[in-house]
Amino acid sequence: MQGSRFAFGPFVLDPGAGTLLRGDVPVAAGHRGLKLLEALVARPGEILAKAELMDAAWPGMAVEEGNLTVQIAQLRKLLGPATSGGEWIATVPRVGYRFTGTVEQPDTTRKPLPLPDKPSIAVLPFVNLSSDPEQDSFADGLTEDLITDLSRIPGLFVIARNSVFAYKGKAMDVRAIAGELGVRYLLEGSARRAAGRVRINAQLIDALSGEHLWAERFDRSLEDIFAVQDEATAKIVEALLGRLRALPERNRPKSLEAYDLVVRARKLFDESPQMAREAHLMLTRAVSLDPDYAEAYRWLAMNHWMGWVHWGEPFEPARSTALELARKAVAIDPNDAGCRWVLANLLAYERDFERSEAEFAKAIELDPNEADIWATLSDIDVLGGRLDEGLEHIRKAFRLNPFPPSWYYLTLGQAQYAARDYEAAVETLRRDETYRTSSRRFLAASLAQLGRLDEARTEVALFLVGNPHFSTQRWVETEPFRDDATLRHFVDGFRKAGLPE
Repeated sequence: MQGSRFAFGPFVLDPGAGTLLRGDVPVAAGHRGLKLLEALVARPGEILAKAELMDAAWPGMAVEEGNLTVQIAQLRKLLGPATSGGEWIATVPRVGYRFTGTVEQPDTTRKPLPLPDKPSIAVLPFVNLSSDPEQDSFADGLTEDLITDLSRIPGLFVIARNSVFAYKGKAMDVRAIAGELGVRYLLEGSARRAAGRVRINAQLIDALSGEHLWAERFDRSLEDIFAVQDEATAKIVEALLGRLRALPERNRPKSLEAYDLVVRARKLFDESPQMAREAHLMLTRAVSLDPDYAEAYRWLAMNHWMGWVHWGEPFEPARSTALELARKAVAIDPNDAGCRWVLANLLAYERDFERSEAEFAKAIELDPNEADIWATLSDIDVLGGRLDEGLEHIRKAFRLNPFPPSWYYLTLGQAQYAARDYEAAVETLRRDETYRTSSRRFLAASLAQLGRLDEARTEVALFLVGNPHFSTQRWVETEPFRDDATLRHFVDGFRKAGLPE
């Protein structure tokens, strides 16, 4: 599920990460040069016209041909002679350029993950069969709710939502998907919502044998959607565990409009401050429509927390508002693991570590399959100096969520930096999944600790483009450190890298 990399001679070009390595040593090629090289190595032996190469390096821009000549000359100087003794990039007079070397694309196929010692399942994204593409959010919400319901059942291993949505819209063999996710069973289905009714088709597949264990069609009033979810979950659990289980009660929304708003808002959290503000408007509207909807309060609490922790907004009133909203969410639905871990995280930022640990423990008891709990707990453990626990918890999060959001890699890279495994941290934080996020500050610190100061300064400059108000002092004041040695280690790396004090 990763992007393509290109290997030629001693070099590896990773366009997704924006890096060119000679062996293990980065080559300082600029952005335009990397774009040109990517275009050439993607079609080795072919003649690429000058206009095509200029479009690759300067898309949508009118530039002089001399700029291309300069970039090609710089690339030739950086690459040196080809293994055959000639040049890697040959000029075709009056036409363009051709890459002369042999290019290989390293195999990035993921090895099948071992199966857990309990029934394991992934709920694939339900297909929207409505003529209205706006109903995609409804189908996605149905998928997410089934994942949540199943993950709360003792005795099941359930893959997290982010990983299953990596397959949305992709036609793949069920056995290949099950192998990549490390599960035995897959649930797939479709949904059609129209004229106040909903039609759902679902089937449970044993990916090892290809056998269909259960299939059913539901055709109900839209008002019965949550009853349908409960019924489907109960039947899936019966098929997997051999008996009908009484499902834990969930706080369900009374307003379908509020439900739709929450489904749409929770997709926007990791995108940008602008998207976060859009999510804030949606969640505020959801709370006003349904004042007893716990999940709406939970996500609104997270929205406020991200404002002052990640987007540089003032501490107050965002800090106290976030805590108040999280407490309200838990009060409405004390059996929701998601509400519990959000409160646990916020209590850690209040330095109320004893109550934070109690909330994390309760969240894990309610839903040990919730990968975000383990990833968040890893972050708190690392800042508390508990490196072994932090590394164990982030590894558990990755097993439950093999294709996670970018912040999982940030958390892993942070843990590797704290453990002084700087080479591993650099490898983690240069992955395309996280490279262009705020994780660059930890990449810069890791590079600085390795003595690669020029690279560290470059990463700092790139980080500050998206985080112009960052200061080490504010970060220290914000993050829930409770181990002085760990704090000093991070500050040391930030200073060596040149991050603002």
